[in-house]
Amino acid sequence: MDALTILVSIAFSGTAYAMVLYMTSVGLSVTMGLLGVANLAHGAFAVAGGYFLVMIMDRLSVPFGFAVILACLAVGVVSLVLERLLYTRIYRATELDQVVLSMGLIFITTAVAHLAFGAQPVRVMVPAAISGQLSPGAGFSFPIYRIFLILTGGLVFAALWLTIEKTLVGARIRAAVDNRAMAEAIGVNSKQLFAVVFVLGSVLAALGGALGADVLAIEPEYPLKHLVYFLIVVAVGGLGSVKGPFLAALLLGIGDSACKILAPEFGGIFIYVALFLILLARPGGLFGRI
Repeated sequence: MDALTILVSIAFSGTAYAMVLYMTSVGLSVTMGLLGVANLAHGAFAVAGGYFLVMIMDRLSVPFGFAVILACLAVGVVSLVLERLLYTRIYRATELDQVVLSMGLIFITTAVAHLAFGAQPVRVMVPAAISGQLSPGAGFSFPIYRIFLILTGGLVFAALWLTIEKTLVGARIRAAVDNRAMAEAIGVNSKQLFAVVFVLGSVLAALGGALGADVLAIEPEYPLKHLVYFLIVVAVGGLGSVKGPFLAALLLGIGDSACKILAPEFGGIFIYVALFLILLARPGGLFGRI
């Protein structure tokens, strides 16, 4: 394998992995940065998206694309119920209270997944239209589904950035976060906005979990197993940022792939070294509010 083939393989596989990390993690950045909630159970919404997708496709015979939409909607409804019943009670609580609640939700999710689906990872059946290989020539071959993940991740980033940064809803969310009392004084319904932000973060997690099942397997231990990676993306990118986690996911995804291909004996150590060096230089992350 020549140097060009290796570089292309690293860039492609790393970018596909990065897009899954981004789609799954950006919702956590939004909820933690805008709502100030240490929701460590974010991965539970991601794995729920994967499980809902499998159930809808297998038991209802719904096509893949429509099933993804239904899975995200189902997770959105569940997250709204949890937000109204549980999370509203801890918005002003201490970080310890938030961590205890979210860790409890992780254990509950893991137990329910074990009971309903067993201990083994579940398989998501990808439709023929986005499966197979794309061979542009010159000896290169790319999985079509990974290309689909890259394009989808880019679209999610663009849509989320425009929504948060360029719309009236985004301005109201930022205003409520920066000065809740003032925002409420001018008629902003902060409770409603916070619910919208929480549901948005959960739906994004579900989308990443459902589409990324080929990269991060859907299994009962998913919420705890991948939690550290989600937190690393958020920490490196910066809380409350949309573009920060995107660049952080690209850096960590490509760097992790390069480390595993070029120096497999070091395993996934790159992602932890990168975390240490970046936060040493920028404690608030690449685009965080310091």
